[in-house]
Amino acid sequence: MARIGERATVTSAAVLDSALTLFAERGYHGTALSQIAEALEVRTPSLYNHMRAKHDLLLTIIDRTVTGVLDDFTTATAGRTDPLDRLRNATRIYALRHATHRREAIVVNRDTSSLDEPHRAAMQALRRRHDHALRGIIEDGVAAGRFTIESPALGSFAIREMCVSVARWFRDDGPITPEQVADEYTEFAVRIVSAE
Repeated sequence: MARIGERATVTSAAVLDSALTLFAERGYHGTALSQIAEALEVRTPSLYNHMRAKHDLLLTIIDRTVTGVLDDFTTATAGRTDPLDRLRNATRIYALRHATHRREAIVVNRDTSSLDEPHRAAMQALRRRHDHALRGIIEDGVAAGRFTIESPALGSFAIREMCVSVARWFRDDGPITPEQVADEYTEFAVRIVSAE
């Protein structure tokens, strides 16, 4: 905190973190740059040392989050050939991310449409890559006779939406841990695809 007459030292990371908190609480359009500056106890013009516009903050948050989801998926499924094993790992990491990165998940799922083009289309394309990859696992499981679900597309949608919802209700001070949520949601996913 800066005292009167002192210049506060603010980092780009701190600006981004404050923006993330406020965007999650109030929405991108409901947050003014002056509110981000107030949270950091600096004057609004000081923020321009760390960004060009508020849109840059939103783009950075969404890009890092969506890229992180894809990286998580790749790591969780790499080297695994059994569709059930891949589905379990993909679901667990996705549910865990939504329990441990709630602010990011809320902003991505609510405010991606607020991005300017061509950024919005690029981020939506990255999100579709995750959707198609998860659907591909389910299709592989059906083809191998491991899953009996009739619509892999609906199964993928149900699993993703189920995991996304964690960001809305999970609380750090609640009775269950992120890992417990992830483990339970993994079992839900197995039931959704009717794994044999």
